[in-house]
Amino acid sequence: MRITRALGAALLALGLAAGPAAADSSPSPSASADGDAPTQAGTSFRTATEIEQGQQATASGSTGDYLYWSFPADTGQRPTVKATVKLPGTHGAETWQLDVYDGLRRRQACQYGAQTRTAAQGAASVELACVLRTVRGWSETWANDPLPGTYYVRLTVVDLAAADLGQPVNAEVHVDSKDLGGAAAVDGSLGKPLVPGIAAKSQGSSKKAVLSSFGQDDGWSSGWWSDRWVWTGIGGVLAALAGIGGYALTRGSGRPSRVPPGA
Repeated sequence: MRITRALGAALLALGLAAGPAAADSSPSPSASADGDAPTQAGTSFRTATEIEQGQQATASGSTGDYLYWSFPADTGQRPTVKATVKLPGTHGAETWQLDVYDGLRRRQACQYGAQTRTAAQGAASVELACVLRTVRGWSETWANDPLPGTYYVRLTVVDLAAADLGQPVNAEVHVDSKDLGGAAAVDGSLGKPLVPGIAAKSQGSSKKAVLSSFGQDDGWSSGWWSDRWVWTGIGGVLAALAGIGGYALTRGSGRPSRVPPGA
């Protein structure tokens, strides 16, 4: 009986140790329950505002602030992040920058798009865009390939006159993606998507990691299956039919006669 109690206590301790760390349990701003797009931005990675792909998020801030949002991206998707900053009526030349980080907070390179732009003096707004590389299902540990999970967007001004620091601005951020399917499939997959499991929110008597179910309605699709297998199967069937047809054309009328000529 004492051994059973000791084992139960040990398993309970292990379960508590495996849960989210309390030091990083600060909740992040997220969209309202009715599905409306968020109207505020976070000020750090841990407080980044969650947005779904296809939502138009807005936020108010000041020049010099760091504005953060986060969104999910799954295997085979090529995300595109667009941001528009509406500037005050009077200002000097300002340079704004849009950065995207993956779930490990590694800065991701943009395939193309105006990631950094300078707004001329008195310009009403500045637009930025970043098209990421296709999200892979698996990668080497030393590589910087985009992997399925949470992605962070950071918007800030990187160059401006001292007199313009602190002026009010309004920002709009929109994220969507193109699903490339099996054309971008690779062998292998992650055990779990890269999501911030250290931040947790309570649901009844249990705690759930923020963004752990944030993404596709039917869950994360990282795995061995892709439409590449369908095309591989079709190619195999066509190759077999071609081999049978070639053999039928070249086999001739049968075995040659064994009767010697002139017999």
